[in-house]
Amino acid sequence: MSTQNIHNLTVSQAEKFLNEFTCQDIKVVESQEEKAIIRAAILLLANLSDYQMLGICANSTTEALYTLGSYLEGLGYNTTLMNESNLNSIPGSVYLKFNGMKESYIVEPYIGKYRGVLVSCQSAEEKGINGTYGYLPLDLFIEN
Repeated sequence: MSTQNIHNLTVSQAEKFLNEFTCQDIKVVESQEEKAIIRAAILLLANLSDYQMLGICANSTTEALYTLGSYLEGLGYNTTLMNESNLNSIPGSVYLKFNGMKESYIVEPYIGKYRGVLVSCQSAEEKGINGTYGYLPLDLFIEN
């Protein structure tokens, strides 16, 4: 799919594309074009859902918070994150869980091998967008 067509992306196409990442070890994003398509797909589904939950598997607390900030900005949240200096930094890799309904997060130690972001779209309506996509790239909303 070319970047010219990402603005005409359907829900079905977005879900199909993002499902390539579901339950994958780590799918390498090959190009900026592919990154743009992933962004467009997750934005489409997120905008059609009521809120999102994010699960971030990162090498450090700093990386997790930086990733959270970029995803929240990319997804249109106006949440102010707690200053990292107020957070007890966890040594080593971490799992950060963000609840979009409460606009809060927790950070825990993580020993798994995965690195990336799980985006879970939540809708009150049964026929709404309800699905989990990922592991998406940590830098999805960071421009190179």
